[in-house]
Amino acid sequence: MCDILPDLIRWQKEGIPIALATVVQTWGSSPRSAGSKMAVTLAGKMTGSVSGGCVENAVAEAGMQSLKTNRPQLLHFGVVDETAWEVGLACGGSIDIFVQPLETDFVNKLHSIFLDEIPFVHAIIIRGPDDLLGREMLIAEGRITFGSIGNQWDNAVLTVGMQALSQGNSRRVSLSETVEVFFDVVSPPPTLIMVGGVHIAIALAALAKTLGFRTILVDPRKAWGSEERFPHVDMLIQDWVDDAFAKIRITRSTAIAMLTHDPKLDDPALKIALTSPAFYVGALGSKTTNAKRRERLLNDSLSESELSRLHAPIGLDIGASTPEEIALSIMSEVVKTHRKPDQLEGKEEAKHVQSLVSDL
Repeated sequence: MCDILPDLIRWQKEGIPIALATVVQTWGSSPRSAGSKMAVTLAGKMTGSVSGGCVENAVAEAGMQSLKTNRPQLLHFGVVDETAWEVGLACGGSIDIFVQPLETDFVNKLHSIFLDEIPFVHAIIIRGPDDLLGREMLIAEGRITFGSIGNQWDNAVLTVGMQALSQGNSRRVSLSETVEVFFDVVSPPPTLIMVGGVHIAIALAALAKTLGFRTILVDPRKAWGSEERFPHVDMLIQDWVDDAFAKIRITRSTAIAMLTHDPKLDDPALKIALTSPAFYVGALGSKTTNAKRRERLLNDSLSESELSRLHAPIGLDIGASTPEEIALSIMSEVVKTHRKPDQLEGKEEAKHVQSLVSDL
C-alpha cells in the first residue's frame, strides 16, 4: 500500500475514479504475497503490482469493469484454468485477487493514518451477499477508525483484526458459511535506527535508504555523528541514548543496530531496544564481546527472554570484511527478519483465528 498511496492521492485530487486490486491468497509459485496491491483507472493507468506481470492485464480489465458497474469482484487465476497460459501462470501457482472501486473518504482516511505512521488493518468482505460484498473497515490503535461491515459483524471483525495486527500477518477468515473477510495488515515504512556514527553506519544508511527504510542515526559524539558524515539520513540525533530514544517512536516496523562497541552507548540503547516492539535488534562485536555484553545486561535487569531477541554478532555470515560488505550482511539479516517474523504457522494459526470467530 505504501508504494501506491502517492498515486492514489494524486488521482483522487484530479477526480479520477480508482479501482483497487488486492492479492488475498496465493498457492504454489505465485510471485507476490497476500496484501500486494495494484490500482487502475478507467483510462488504463496502473500503479503497483499483484503478480509481477503475470496477470496484470487481466486484473486491469477487471478493475475497469468494476468501475463501470460499481461492483467488486473476486478473481481466481491458476494453472488449472483454461486461461492459465494466457495470463502467465503456466509456470505454476494460483492466486485470488479482490477488485473494488475505491471511495474518496477511504483514501483520505488512509492518507491520514499513513501520516501518523500507525500500523493498521484493512478488513474487507471478499465473499458474501451483494449487500455486504466490498464493505470495509480500517482498524488501528484498538478501534475501528473507518467504515462498517454491518449486521452483527463489526465486533467480530474488530477482534480478529486486532489479533492479526498483533501477530503482524494478513489472513483470510470465514466469519460464516457465506461471509468471508480478508484482513490486510499494513505497517508504516520500516525504520532503521543506528547507534554510532562509525564508518559502517555510513554504508549501512545508504543501503537502508535504497531498500526503502527511513534512517535515523544516534551519536552524542559530534565528530562521529555529524551532518558532514551523514547528510543522507532522515534524522540525525546528537544526544545521549536516553534523551535520543525519547524523541523516537519505536514500532513493530523498527530495526535497531548498535554499532559503537562502546558499552556507554550500546548497553543503554539495548535496554530500551530489547524491551520495545522493534522487530529487529542487533549489535556489532565478536562472540567474546557479545558474551561480556550479555553478562552485563543480565546483571542490569534484562531477562534471558529479552536477550534472546538480540542478533549478535550482528548480520548474516557472508564472510564480510569491508564496511560495505558488513552493511550488506546487516541489511540482509534485517530484511530476512522483517519478511519472516515469528508467527503462528499453518493449520495451528487457522485454528487459532477460527476459535476467535467461534467465541464471538
